[in-house]
Amino acid sequence: MKTQSSFQGITSAGTLFVVPTPIGNLEDITIRALNTLKSVEIIAAEDTRNTKKLLNHFEIEKRLVSYHEHNKQIRESKLLEILNEGNDIALVSDAGMPGISDPGYEIIKTAIEEEIPVVVLPGANAAICALVGSGLSTDEFYFYGFLPRKKKNRDEELERLRIIKATLVFYESPHRLLDTLQYLHEHLGDRSISIVRELSKRFEEYIRGTLSEVQDWALEATIKGEFCIVVDGNKEEIQDQPQWWNNLSIKQHVDHYVEIKGIRSKDAIKRVADERKQSKRDVYQAYHVD
Repeated sequence: MKTQSSFQGITSAGTLFVVPTPIGNLEDITIRALNTLKSVEIIAAEDTRNTKKLLNHFEIEKRLVSYHEHNKQIRESKLLEILNEGNDIALVSDAGMPGISDPGYEIIKTAIEEEIPVVVLPGANAAICALVGSGLSTDEFYFYGFLPRKKKNRDEELERLRIIKATLVFYESPHRLLDTLQYLHEHLGDRSISIVRELSKRFEEYIRGTLSEVQDWALEATIKGEFCIVVDGNKEEIQDQPQWWNNLSIKQHVDHYVEIKGIRSKDAIKRVADERKQSKRDVYQAYHVD
């Protein structure tokens, strides 16, 4: 067990600040976020060109280092070295909260393991905005992000999600929207749905209705902008519903999370043990013996 006192100055290491940036309207950045970006030694950015535009708008001059999906493993050790030397770093993505369908999880996890303080600033997040504006239940929700591209993996995930009673939240790009609406309709049925594009921008638009109605809209509309998709949860009474993983071996079950979801094998084993109501030891042994 580890305890972090974020602002007590009891460590010689610097602090990793996780700083959300606007998802469209630049006025959505907080005063605290601006002050943090001004105060840190380095800003680790998903795309330094995009972040440079933001910094220029607010007249902030700061050293930028790229940290994105394709270089995060190489860059992580250098950033941790800088933190361990006592320097503060701000982690930003192109828009919204780092780590939510954006780079950030790995370096945050490693910093915590090395007892480097991690401070997350509140701020813009597309999924929460889309959920609240959807008109669907916010009592319980399941954020998924982008569905897998491969049909087999996508079908498996949608069958798993089909029985979840919580409201479902996805991200999608414009060129995949129509196909994704079709897949959702095929696997989930004609549920209530809300999709929103251009969040916080001038042309922000919500489309609300049933999946079949929104599919019809998408067939006729000009599809532009990044989308958030919010789908009503399962409202049916499910009795004796087979689990999505029933036909998988323990190894296949664990590999599903490792290969498709990018979860470490240790965490995947824990999740499989919870789902199968077996001990982690038994799942670990079965996974490594198979």
